Amino acid sequence: MRKKMTVVGAGNVGASLAQRLAEMELGDVVLVDIPQTEGMPAGKALDLMESSPIYGYDSKIVGTTSYEPSKNSDVVVITAGVPRKPGMSRDDLLNINAGIVQNVTQEIVKYSPNSILIIVSNPLDAMCQVALKTSKFPKNRVIGMAGALDSARMRFFIAEALNVSAENVHAMVLGGHGDTMVPMPRFSTVAGIPVSEFIPKEKLDAIIQRTRDGGAEIVKLLKTGSAYYAPSASAAEMVEAILKDKHKIIPCAAYLQGEYGIEGVFVGVPVKLGSGGIEEIISLELNHEEKAALQKSASAVKDLASALK
Repeated sequence: MRKKMTVVGAGNVGASLAQRLAEMELGDVVLVDIPQTEGMPAGKALDLMESSPIYGYDSKIVGTTSYEPSKNSDVVVITAGVPRKPGMSRDDLLNINAGIVQNVTQEIVKYSPNSILIIVSNPLDAMCQVALKTSKFPKNRVIGMAGALDSARMRFFIAEALNVSAENVHAMVLGGHGDTMVPMPRFSTVAGIPVSEFIPKEKLDAIIQRTRDGGAEIVKLLKTGSAYYAPSASAAEMVEAILKDKHKIIPCAAYLQGEYGIEGVFVGVPVKLGSGGIEEIISLELNHEEKAALQKSASAVKDLASALK
């Protein structure tokens, strides 16, 4: 029997993700949006299905404004929410999107109580907190797509700077998905060689800052929306790791209970993803500077979460 995935939110991120999941043939996809969108999710699903003969996938995609077709999904990705606009921080979205994520999670629990939730909606770390509290799922089944995206951006910037294959580059970004995120050059490599061997500190510092500003840079260029190709690719990587039980180590937002000295908050850390969701939180030995940066980021996330109404 095929696996079943639901993507909530048929906007740019959600529709791009549905396309990626179908083309990867990970299973069948249900694309859900709010009733006010009428035939929009169904139209996008039909358009995607009509491309299946060309790309050669047999995954079925259903677009709907009802949660009932999502029943018994294995993985649910929540992308629903108001997108960022120029001059708007992720934090500005806090209470608007908290209400949306809460309502979505209630519906998912009703129809897919055994699913694994991947949260993409911003501000991401706080929305994970909302989903965890609302769903009452165990913490290993609520995961934020944060570090996967931030690390991908850092990897690209390094590959671009060195004119090497992006496949050769591995990077690690910890912390909250915002201005206090913690890119980790000490744990970033090119073909297994520390990135510091290739890039001088000043240039590497510029890459670190560009990684922190990665989302805002795209928002500024688009003017009418936010990034969706890289976020959807990052979510697809996570879904694949779970459905194929790959035990793949990816930096994701996980609920910490003492790990890294952080308690009761979602923070980006390296985790092992498999069929159970988060199977293990990987503990890195951080130096004093790295620990301080991660604690600062966790404090910012905690402050944001405490501001939830």
